[in-house]
Amino acid sequence: QVQLVESGGGLVQAGGSLRLSCAASGRTFSAYAMGWFRQVPGMEREFVAAISWIAGVTFYADFVKGRFTISRDDAKNIVYLQMNSLKPEDTAIYYCAVKPQTIVGLRSPLKYNPWGQGTQVTVSS
Repeated sequence: QVQLVESGGGLVQAGGSLRLSCAASGRTFSAYAMGWFRQVPGMEREFVAAISWIAGVTFYADFVKGRFTISRDDAKNIVYLQMNSLKPEDTAIYYCAVKPQTIVGLRSPLKYNPWGQGTQVTVSS
């Protein structure tokens, strides 16, 4: 089983940057991809970005293209989400998660398991 721990959230002004980290332990080699999602209270969890574990192919939601970058450190089993040009609407709890198998359903939170505990990102205007 894979365990995930996110860190790096916080409070930042609009236009600022944050880098989130997701440290993975356990059977990470069996995962197809690692993803980042975010959720605002009362709203559904939405896809932000994902990276395939072996090839490093990246995928992004349209609303973060050009601002966020997902990357991984194979040696440390850490996935990063560099967030630049942050906007107040980026305020949410950010979660990382494992997509166990194929690319099918990459953008659906239902296809990911397990999940980290989440880290709060707050962007002030």
